[in-house]
Amino acid sequence: MWGSSKLRPNRPDRSKEGALTRGSSARAAVTSRLGTRAGMSTLILILILIPTAMMLEYRYHSNDDIEHYFHQINASNPDIAHLYTIGRSVAGQQLWVLVLGLSPRLHTVGIPEFKYVANMHGNEVLGRELLLQLVDELVRGYRGNESWSLQLLKSTRIHILPTMNPDGFDDSDTHCQLSQGRFNRNGIDLNRNFPDAFAALREGQPVDVWRREAEVQAVIGWLKMETFVLSANLHGGALVASYPYDNSNGGSELVGRASLTPDNDVFVHLAKVYSHNHASMHQGWSCGEPVSFADGITNGYRWYPLSGGMQDYNYVWAQCLELTLEVSCCKFPPAKQLPALWMDNRKSLLAFIQQVHLGVKGRVFDGSGAPVQNAVVEVKGRSNMRPFLTNQHGEYYRLLLPGNHTFRVTYPGHHVLTETLYVPYGPDHYSALKHDFLLRRITMTTGSPSSPPTKWVQVEAAGPPDTPTWTRMVTRLGLALVLNSLIS
Repeated sequence: MWGSSKLRPNRPDRSKEGALTRGSSARAAVTSRLGTRAGMSTLILILILIPTAMMLEYRYHSNDDIEHYFHQINASNPDIAHLYTIGRSVAGQQLWVLVLGLSPRLHTVGIPEFKYVANMHGNEVLGRELLLQLVDELVRGYRGNESWSLQLLKSTRIHILPTMNPDGFDDSDTHCQLSQGRFNRNGIDLNRNFPDAFAALREGQPVDVWRREAEVQAVIGWLKMETFVLSANLHGGALVASYPYDNSNGGSELVGRASLTPDNDVFVHLAKVYSHNHASMHQGWSCGEPVSFADGITNGYRWYPLSGGMQDYNYVWAQCLELTLEVSCCKFPPAKQLPALWMDNRKSLLAFIQQVHLGVKGRVFDGSGAPVQNAVVEVKGRSNMRPFLTNQHGEYYRLLLPGNHTFRVTYPGHHVLTETLYVPYGPDHYSALKHDFLLRRITMTTGSPSSPPTKWVQVEAAGPPDTPTWTRMVTRLGLALVLNSLIS
């Protein structure tokens, strides 16, 4: 496989470097016990019965390999797996997503949606293999009745997109840093091609979402199809967990050299969860570059500003908190390093999924007791560019650190509802705090309208929220209209 500088992805790696496989280890163990002749028929039977998930090799898999593997997992595990495609690349290759969970085909109210995406840059390839190993690990854990896997799959619906840029992967070579294949087949960097909130505000013009690259359009459509709560995008070429914003408008979000979201405390926590569970990321190794990263994390803008990034789009438009995970100094590590790199990242990948259970989740019901879509669910002190809205099931999810948080829920024709909740730490129990908001209709009377109700729940050293001034309300409405125009 390594006979030339060009990767031949369709050829299995049969060298000493890449021959480590779980399947071959299992076969070797069986062979040593059965001998050569008498046990041959038994050996064949056992090999047939070895679960498909155990046959995943430590090597670089082609796009066809991934498709075949996902179809195998889907066919052999229909109770926890579901395979679908979100679209095609520029060259027409399917963008396959495998879902794992106890209800894999459809969303279940109260079960958060999580996603991992890899290979956005075609020459940054380790993420592909890490996600394949993650699928293998989750399926084997479930089949082995291991509690950690059972709990994750029972409480979470996990979507895995191992390659967002299959065409770029086909064009890539094996150079550690300077390899080709970063861009898609049209020569476009996909991590600069998403609509950018800050750029739109500066230009004052709506952006035509559907003039984006095919791969970007597919992800945008995907975000509209599912209510993702937490996500990570796996890259290579550094060793750090990066969080939004990647861009800035030079406004209040710019603090020092960083561009901070209203949920910065949550993003820092999420980044540290990954880096501190990683074998070495938390040490802040710079991969030989002059910059170093304290705790192995960084604000994206502080590292280097970029416009049109995917993690900013996820956060602003899809209400999904996403990190960019740089998981290897080398963009295309040698195949012999794959077992060690998987072990470096295994604990981090699992721990990060579990963080989808931070904060609060629930539904918003109108005065007649029906769940409502597009109710605004705001948290005091977290004025997002676009307000967080309930989905078609009336659900909301807010990732929050433990403590008191004041919510303000608004919906046309109903009183504004304000409640303060004490939020515990949910990931250890695989569930965020569950709390539903019950709205009360505004009744028209001859006198003055009644004042909005304020309800306090488990109050601890918290006061009622500040009432926005008219100027602030007009400003936020104008901003919302501009941003909404970007996805209309």
